[in-house]
Amino acid sequence: MPTYSISELAREFDVTPRTIRFYEDQGLLSPHRAGAGGRRRVYSQRDRTRLKLTLRGKRLGLSLSEVRDLVDMYESPSDTEAQLTRFLAVLARHRGTLEQQLADLQETLAEIGAHESRARAMLEQLRHA
Repeated sequence: MPTYSISELAREFDVTPRTIRFYEDQGLLSPHRAGAGGRRRVYSQRDRTRLKLTLRGKRLGLSLSEVRDLVDMYESPSDTEAQLTRFLAVLARHRGTLEQQLADLQETLAEIGAHESRARAMLEQLRHA
């Protein structure tokens, strides 16, 4: 089974070793220790997959607790009704948040457009005065 160093994972996923250590501190990754005094972290294929899923969840805007729940669900049998129901609830909450943010952004963009139009009209009046 392949193993990975922290620098290999950091390079592969374009994150810093500090980010990987943070996810380890949060319980999302659990590397084995090797070398003198157990100072060198050795990540398994499981850790690599968990890091990939964690980064994907963060890109989607999920909180770390939501990411942890989803990553933990990924590792257990995924066909249970309770897990799928919980997964759908997380996605529904996140969709609602994103839809509200989208509506807020659209409203803000409309207000900016109105201000731009007024400013252009005033500028045009000043140029022709």
